[in-house]
Amino acid sequence: MTVTEERPVLVVTEADDVTADMVITELNRRNVPVVRVNPSDIGAGLTVSARFGTRPAPVAGRVRTPSRTADLTHVRAVYWRRPHWPTFPDLSDDDARFAAAQVRYGLGGTLYALDCALDGPLWVNHPLHNAAADYKPAQLAVAQRLGFTVPPTLVANDPSEAREFIAAHGQVIYKTLRWTPYERDGVPVTGWADPVTAAEIDDSVRVAPHLFQARVNKVADVRVLVVGRQVFAVRIDSGLLDWRKDYSALSYAPMDLPARMNTALLAHLDHFGLVSGSFDLAMDQEGDYWWLELNPNGQWGWLEGRTGLDMSAAFADLLTQGKTHD
Repeated sequence: MTVTEERPVLVVTEADDVTADMVITELNRRNVPVVRVNPSDIGAGLTVSARFGTRPAPVAGRVRTPSRTADLTHVRAVYWRRPHWPTFPDLSDDDARFAAAQVRYGLGGTLYALDCALDGPLWVNHPLHNAAADYKPAQLAVAQRLGFTVPPTLVANDPSEAREFIAAHGQVIYKTLRWTPYERDGVPVTGWADPVTAAEIDDSVRVAPHLFQARVNKVADVRVLVVGRQVFAVRIDSGLLDWRKDYSALSYAPMDLPARMNTALLAHLDHFGLVSGSFDLAMDQEGDYWWLELNPNGQWGWLEGRTGLDMSAAFADLLTQGKTHD
């Protein structure tokens, strides 16, 4: 028999998620009930039952794991981390695609429907809002509108346009428009921010749009985590073009951003309907900040360990409170 938790926080994430574990630990310290689910456990490890068209709630039902049950009408908050959706490798290709779609639109759609209740849960963040904010061209346009300094950027699949852009700006980097699982000879590889020259541009660029960006003459990177209305900024010194390449080369220092920057970062999240997000900025020799990108569901756990900033406590506070209603 599972335990039905009272006003739980629903944590939707993969099986091994250290960042989610940190937040759950903080919620446990506050005696806040938690129900953790992973969509890929659908079946014996996860069941959903939801009813529509009955009053008073627009959606009523529950999700159940082997140890916990969440009444969908009483979920106070949903912490949407990085869940894995099932792929059904034991089914035929057609059956697997069919079943996977039913899980996304059945389980996922049921959870999304919780927003229809007047006293619905707080989402951190709603996955549909995460998806909208995940388009880098849209991020860049919003950032410029809000007053950020955005490096000259070209998104194109025209080789001649790419060569002209590189010739005009000299030092240019290439970045992926979105991280995508990729293997070469069976080995996972990651796309870094790397320098690119005009001589490297050939007709293969025509296959898909590429993101080219003028290189910022930076002295440091700044990773900013926003949780609700709290802003945690960390200066990262490395000397690397892409600091993610070598975490052992990094040094960290908590810092305060100018008030106008905090205001603009919060406005950027508000534009996309996000409650939290991780921003990457670059600081130049004059101390000015350059916009790089937003990761609406970025990793931050290692930063808390290296800086002592109370990031997981901020998430726990936010999720415990849930949505505030006028």
